[in-house]
Amino acid sequence: MNLAPALKAPPFCPNPACRFHRGDMKLWHFVRIGFYDRKTAPFKVQRYRCDTCRRKFGDQTFSVTYWLHRPELLGPVFHRLVGCSCFRQIAREFKASPETIARISGRLGRHCLLFHQLRRPKGRLNEPLALDSFESFEYSQYYPTSYHVAAGQGSHFFYGFTESECRRRGTMTRGQKLRRAALEERLGRPDPKSIESEVAALLAIVAPLPQALELHTDQHKSYPRALRRVPHLSVIHRKISSRALRTPQNPLFPINLLDLLIRHVGANHKRETIAFSKRRASAAERLAIFLVWRNWMRPFSVRVGGESPAMRLGLVGRMLELEEVLNRRLFPSRVVLPSRWIHYYRRLLVTRAIPRGREHRLKYAA
Repeated sequence: MNLAPALKAPPFCPNPACRFHRGDMKLWHFVRIGFYDRKTAPFKVQRYRCDTCRRKFGDQTFSVTYWLHRPELLGPVFHRLVGCSCFRQIAREFKASPETIARISGRLGRHCLLFHQLRRPKGRLNEPLALDSFESFEYSQYYPTSYHVAAGQGSHFFYGFTESECRRRGTMTRGQKLRRAALEERLGRPDPKSIESEVAALLAIVAPLPQALELHTDQHKSYPRALRRVPHLSVIHRKISSRALRTPQNPLFPINLLDLLIRHVGANHKRETIAFSKRRASAAERLAIFLVWRNWMRPFSVRVGGESPAMRLGLVGRMLELEEVLNRRLFPSRVVLPSRWIHYYRRLLVTRAIPRGREHRLKYAA
């Protein structure tokens, strides 16, 4: 799989501080300054120098495999992450370390987040929206997480997601309650209004313009309070009982199907698993990979076949291949992400049990 076809010319200066990194490129000049050799394909890479900022770079700078030691793993890891494999299974298959697979997963997740932001509809929505939250956890079951997801009722297009750190609840033994109390005393308790604020953040991302919106949710008590936090939306809120039959006739069917698929293809979201995500930041990256696969690369119905959700929404004329998704490196300095998604891209989410988790601050790698 060729993820980096040769460039005829660099499309822009890769230096974010250069005035030709964005905007009109008609006046931009660069010079070719030879080649350098590599041990993997492409074995010979053209180099350039920007005449404005004098930054030197090469064709490989615009490849999604830039600074990647195992570029041949990018495609296979993508398919296995949406095929319910965990990091250690993938690592055993390709004779790599789980840390290598985790880093590749992070790169794919960040790329998919930028890819979705570039291509998703950003105007007024032309269909009702279904919204729900599904439960998972990070590090251990004492740190539950709610992932809030929104899908188009007609197209089943997965518009986006946010997440909330939650407090463990439900049936617990006396020992589990004492353990939870000790952890909360040492690490603090999650924000009790996190679901409310994160659902509002998701709606602001999905529908940023003032508009009338028909929203279908279950009867969660936080949702009406979240709607009061998005005054630019005139929302017709329809509540559906979570006990209603989950058939295609149910208005929440698109979101019920989405929740089912997330658990079906994601090893880290199974009900009983040892492949759970150790950090919410990693789980957000994997959910971004699923988002692109679901919207752009998978048929609306595998059994029936037909169009992808993006095709049903009129965003693309056919389903995309992985080579098209990973065709070129995307630069965060050229793609304006919503503030909440910047936290996912930079891995700024703090896991209480791992307070010094690694953030994404690399200058050169994607």
